[in-house]
Amino acid sequence: MNTKTFRIPNIGCDGCARTIQNELKDLPGVTSVQADPATKMVTVTWDEPARWDAIREKLIAIHYPPE
Repeated sequence: MNTKTFRIPNIGCDGCARTIQNELKDLPGVTSVQADPATKMVTVTWDEPARWDAIREKLIAIHYPPE
């Protein structure tokens, strides 16, 4: 199991956080997504077959690139 916490500077509201959570939870292997618009921090937990590269690419594709 892998966990990564990172900042997404353009999270502006709960709707943004829900979008990120819903999109990432659709990726096979992603087990948990927590997004906090107040701190602009996201924590993702995943197992195989998910990979950080695929998670990052998904975030970029939905216009929430991680720092």
